[in-house]
Amino acid sequence: MSARDNASSEITPEVLLRAYAAGIFPMAESIDDPTLFWVEPEMRGIIPLEGFRVASRLARTVRSDRFRVSVDTNFAAVIDGCASPLPGRDDTWINRRIRDLYTGLYAIGHCHSVEVWDGGDLVGGLYGVSLGRAFFGESMFHRSRDASKVALVHLVARLLASGFVLLDTQFVTEHLRSFGAIEVPRPRYRAMLDQALTAGIADFTDFRVDGIFPGAQALDIIAAHQPG
Repeated sequence: MSARDNASSEITPEVLLRAYAAGIFPMAESIDDPTLFWVEPEMRGIIPLEGFRVASRLARTVRSDRFRVSVDTNFAAVIDGCASPLPGRDDTWINRRIRDLYTGLYAIGHCHSVEVWDGGDLVGGLYGVSLGRAFFGESMFHRSRDASKVALVHLVARLLASGFVLLDTQFVTEHLRSFGAIEVPRPRYRAMLDQALTAGIADFTDFRVDGIFPGAQALDIIAAHQPG
């Protein structure tokens, strides 16, 4: 379900947070479209944090610390990367209004980025919104193989270590399904969201940039939270 937003209406970061709390989020048709529309999928994508799967080849890459991972050190560059055309993705829904809104959320501590570096080059990353004990993944990108996957592994380790209970992916792709992503009906999602928002506040910044997990520790955190 979606509703077109009047281009003259005022959406602030605070309005955006209330929308997330109600289970809706904004999108644009394209990078050049100045308008937004609200989306509330009938089937919502989530990754159960205690069902997160890491393939063995990816685990070796994470454990090797081939990439350096940081958090909240270059949000602008991450959202730029997510908005840029890439091989297989000629267009993006991240327009100027989206960029400004989420930069505003970042400024008040409700939006975060995970950056993946190869030397001094930003080669991948992701960003999303934190609210209560829920994290809403917005977009990811990569310029080197596995870079966005490494970002996701480190994100999940941080969410688990910090007490988050819900990782919302909005939709499910085959790429996300390989990590354990599933679809849940809207009523079930709303119940999960309500629980995540009323269970206190998880602090995404509990583990500061200078305390980033080594890859092996990130994998240990994930393994410790898996059933069985």
